[in-house]
Amino acid sequence: MMSVIQNIKNIRAASRLMVRELGFMNQNLATTDYPPSAVHAMLEVETHGSMTAAQLVQILGLEKSSVSRMLAKLIEAGELEENPSADDARTKRLSLTGKGIETVRNINIYADQQVAAALGKLDPFTQDAVSKGISSYASALKASRENSAGKEPTRVKIVSGYHAGMIGRITEMHGGYYAREHNFGYFFEAKVAAGLADFSARLGKPCNQIWLAMVNERIVGSVAIDGEDLGNNEAHLRWFILDDGCRGSGLGRKLIAEAMRFCDEQKFSSVQLWTFNKLTAARRLYESFGFELSKEWEGDQWGSTITEQQFTRTII
Repeated sequence: MMSVIQNIKNIRAASRLMVRELGFMNQNLATTDYPPSAVHAMLEVETHGSMTAAQLVQILGLEKSSVSRMLAKLIEAGELEENPSADDARTKRLSLTGKGIETVRNINIYADQQVAAALGKLDPFTQDAVSKGISSYASALKASRENSAGKEPTRVKIVSGYHAGMIGRITEMHGGYYAREHNFGYFFEAKVAAGLADFSARLGKPCNQIWLAMVNERIVGSVAIDGEDLGNNEAHLRWFILDDGCRGSGLGRKLIAEAMRFCDEQKFSSVQLWTFNKLTAARRLYESFGFELSKEWEGDQWGSTITEQQFTRTII
């Protein structure tokens, strides 16, 4: 997982590149004779149908005097016109003229072709990721500019029980992380998928439960308690995983807390989990919830020979 500092550097570099490649360093933009701010203003007027100069000032984040000069030039050029508001004759609303409509149509054709050409260099999955990611980032920039202290960031919600796509998504997170960090291969990924499929069929039993961390309906973390595979009234903590961008956020602690609360309510005699010795951050988290190392050995149950560990939390 990239550090916050590296993410900042990468995003800043990408932003500079986008500004250059999209033409915002030029004196004019999108095959027009107008600077970027004027092109942006006409696009906003088209989007809203009509609007006031004050609304444009708010949207563009520019000084009132700068917007006034720009609008005067666009009106003089015949791109925009001002008309009294139907609600208040003292207020003037801006709208596109016939010429302005044609100018904006050409701007949109040019911009659509520019974006389509770039997307054509990407596979469909990356196209979707770029679309969602850049929209989220743009919204976050706007919220930062407006200093929206009262607005909550996107919340992670924790839900329980089966959700469509759960088996594939949890398997994907396990497979990707453990292949990258610990060189696990298809044996491990197949084992995760098969185990989850079997467990999902048993979720109707009250001793079994799974918790999923969701962001915008996407699973970004999971943990499960299997209350029957070990027998002897022992619970088995399984499939604890977080998406790369969620590690270190405290989300893992919230998931484990849900699982331990469930174990206490179900009155299991103990909770067992199996891991290996290289997952030091996870070990610290487990120990903070009362788990203790109960066994350690060389094994290959995940497809590679590693130092496997068993941790136990006794419920009093």
